[in-house]
Amino acid sequence: MTQVTSRKQLSSDAAQQKIAYVMSRFPKLTETFILYEMQAMERLGVEVEVYPLLRARNTSSHPEGASLLRKVIELAKPPAENAVMHADAEAYTRKAHYLPFFSWPILLAQIWFVTHRPRAYFKILWTLVRANLGSPNFLVGSISIFPKCAYMARRMTADGITRIHAHFANHPAAAAYVIHQLAGIPYSFTGHGADLQVDQHMLKEKVEAADYVVTISDYNKRFILDHCGQQFRDRVHVVRCGVDTNVFKVPKRAKSYETRPFSIVCTGTLYEVKGHRYLVDACRILKQRGTQFECHFIGVGPLQDELEAQVKRADLEREIVFRGRLTRHEIANQLRRADVAVAPSIPTKSGRREGIPVVLMEAMASEVAVVASRISGIPELIDHQINGVLVPPGDSVALADALQFLHDHVDVRQRMGTAARAKICAEYDLVKNTLRLLELFTGSATK
Repeated sequence: MTQVTSRKQLSSDAAQQKIAYVMSRFPKLTETFILYEMQAMERLGVEVEVYPLLRARNTSSHPEGASLLRKVIELAKPPAENAVMHADAEAYTRKAHYLPFFSWPILLAQIWFVTHRPRAYFKILWTLVRANLGSPNFLVGSISIFPKCAYMARRMTADGITRIHAHFANHPAAAAYVIHQLAGIPYSFTGHGADLQVDQHMLKEKVEAADYVVTISDYNKRFILDHCGQQFRDRVHVVRCGVDTNVFKVPKRAKSYETRPFSIVCTGTLYEVKGHRYLVDACRILKQRGTQFECHFIGVGPLQDELEAQVKRADLEREIVFRGRLTRHEIANQLRRADVAVAPSIPTKSGRREGIPVVLMEAMASEVAVVASRISGIPELIDHQINGVLVPPGDSVALADALQFLHDHVDVRQRMGTAARAKICAEYDLVKNTLRLLELFTGSATK
C-alpha cells in the first residue's frame, strides 16, 4: 500500500472516530499540550468531545501534589475571572461537558445502573476501594468522581463516543476505567511524569483494562512495565509530546547570537519540582564571577514569594525578572530573543519528577540551546553537548558552569540551537506525533 493510499485510509478512519478526552481540569495553563493535541486531532478529521473532571477554577492556584485539605480549599475558592488563559481554549470551554459532583441527572444515572447492571456497578465501586486502599488521595478522589463517571458512561453512549482517551495516569485514567467498565467504550490513557511516579495504586488495573497505554518516554515505559509486569510490553506505546514547529521557530532574519546581556529563559510553574531555587543560586554564582546576564522566569505558582525573597537576598533583582503568565505566542517571542533556556528540574521528597518538559521542546524548536537536569526522560530529548547540556539535578555549581560555558562560546550555542531544532522536527513535531496517536486510535499503527 502506498503512503498516499495509507493517508486516505487513515483520513477515512479518522472521520468515523468520536473521541472523548478526559483530563483533571480544563482549561489549565500548564497543560496546554492537551489542548493542542486535541486541535491537531480535529485537523486530522476526528470529532473531539471534552470531559473535564473539574473546571479550572483559578489558574493562579496549583494544587499539584497538595494534601487533600489543600485540594478541598482550592475547590472551595470562587472561580477566577478570565480563567481561560489561551484564546485557543475558549471554543473547547464552551462545549466542554462540565459536571458537578452531584445532581439529579447524576442521581438518576446511579439508579439506572443499580436497577439494570447492579453487579457491574458495585464490582467497579469495590475495585476502586480495594485497589486504592493505602492511598487517601486516590481513594477519596476515585470515590468522589465515581457518580459523575456513571453519568458520563450514559452520556457518552448516547452521544456515540467511539473511544475515551485520558491524559494522566491518576484520576483521569481512573475515570476512563470506570466509564469503560460501565459502558464498554474502549479507552486509553497517556502517562506523563508525576502522575505515574508518585503513586502506583490501581495502575495495574488501569493498564490491564486499557486497549493500550501511551507514554511520553522510554523511561516511563520501563517504569510502567516494572510496576505492572512485562506481559503488558506490547500494550504500552511511546508517543512523544509534540510542539507546533510553525509557532516555535526562528525569525526569518538570522537569529542574533550576540545579544547583550546574555539572556536566560526559564519557563514553568513555580513549584518545587521545577527546581527554580537552584537556578537562582546558579545566577548568584554567575554574578560573583562577573558575568553579565538577564534571567526571565515565565510562570506563576506557590513558590513565587519564596523565590522573590531568595532573589532579593542574593542581590539579583536587576538580573532576574519574573514575567508571570504568558501566552504561547508571547513565550515564542521571548524565546526568539533568548540565548539559553533552562529547566533545572529536581525530584521531590514526595516522589514527583518531571516527564519531559514541553518547554524544553519549545525552546529547542526555536533554535535555543538548552540546559536541563539529567533526570527521568529528559536525556531522551537532549543529547548532551550536541543539542544541549545535561547537569545533575540540584547542583547549582554545575548549572552555573554550563551557563558560563554557553555564555563564553557563541559558536557552540549556535551549533546546539541548530541541532536542537532538527531533533524536534524529527521526533517531537506535534502533527507527526498526533498522527502516530491517531494510528493507534484507528488500529493502523505498526510496531
